[in-house]
Amino acid sequence: MSRYGFAIDKKLCIGCHTCAVACKGENGLPNNVWWNRTLTNGGDEMDTPAGEYPNTTISYVPVACQHCENPACVKVCPVGATYKDEGTGAVRQDYDKCIGCRMCMAACPYTGVRSFNWEEPAYYYDVTLGDPDVPKHQKHTVEKCTMCWHRIARGEQPACIGVCPVRARFWGDLDDPDSEVSQLIRERSCEQLLPEEGTKPSVYYLV
Repeated sequence: MSRYGFAIDKKLCIGCHTCAVACKGENGLPNNVWWNRTLTNGGDEMDTPAGEYPNTTISYVPVACQHCENPACVKVCPVGATYKDEGTGAVRQDYDKCIGCRMCMAACPYTGVRSFNWEEPAYYYDVTLGDPDVPKHQKHTVEKCTMCWHRIARGEQPACIGVCPVRARFWGDLDDPDSEVSQLIRERSCEQLLPEEGTKPSVYYLV
């Protein structure tokens, strides 16, 4: 039994979106669907700074499912399609059970981490992309980051971790005090998204 989570170093993140692209490729996501996004903390548009030169500021916040310890989405799903995997701590979706009610999307306080397939998923290419162990995407279902559970089952890290060019992303067992992610959270100042919601996210932002 483990409780996996992420630590993301905001001082190192350069907003390159490599993690988002790796996630999309690994999971064979349909057109216009992104489970992992890198938001800009700055101006009104992506990759624009706040303020006026030379007094400008900009930073980046990668955002995906927070894989909460106390997930609001699980509580409201009427059919158990959204559930917490007790072996990994990941919050997962069962596409075959999902009835498309989108209650999980309404309950989740983290805007934009889920998407809904209104139509049959479409792809830019005629060939199947993504890991073969990823379930087929379906019409009228909710999708989100799965923490790459298929990779974890093989003893691998989520796809977004190893590709980060500045090594701003870390992943590991939060219940293991000796894991790298636990040490970073213990030794560095960190913050979580919307802690006042009481969901206890498993994503920590090192500041």
